[in-house]
Amino acid sequence: MKRNFKTLLETIIIALAFAAAAQAGTKPLQLALVDPVQLVSAETSISGLRLNFLYGRNESVEGVDLGLVGLADSSFTGWQYNFLGNISKGDFSGLQMGFVNYAGNAKGLQLGVVNYAGSLKGLQIGLINIIDKGGVLPVMPFINWSF
Repeated sequence: MKRNFKTLLETIIIALAFAAAAQAGTKPLQLALVDPVQLVSAETSISGLRLNFLYGRNESVEGVDLGLVGLADSSFTGWQYNFLGNISKGDFSGLQMGFVNYAGNAKGLQLGVVNYAGSLKGLQIGLINIIDKGGVLPVMPFINWSF
C-alpha cells in the first residue's frame, strides 16, 4: 500500500511538471538527430532534457543538454555536455563541457579545449581561453577568469 502511494505521488508530480512546461510554451524533452530532424521545432524552448545525437538547436534551454553539438539561440541555463561543441548565442549560466564552448554572455564554468565568452563572470579552463570583455587577458592558455 505504501509503495503504491509513493508511485502514485511520483506519477502526479511528473505529470504536473510536464503540464507546467507545456503551458509555459516550453517542452520538457528534445530528441534531435540534426536540426530540423528533431522532436520539437528549433523555435521551441526546452525546460528539461535535450539529447543531441548529432546536432540539436532550440530557442532556449533550461536543464541538461547532452550529445555531439548543442545550440541555444537565445539563452541556456544548466549543464551543457556536448562532445564536439556547446553554443549559447545569448546568455549562458551554468557549466559547459565540450571540445569547443561558446557563450555570448557567460556566468559559470567552461571546460574544454577552446573556450570563448563575449563576457564572463566565472572561469574558463582549457588549452585556449578567450574573453572579449573583461578577463585577466583577452586570450590565455590553460585558465582565464573574470569576476
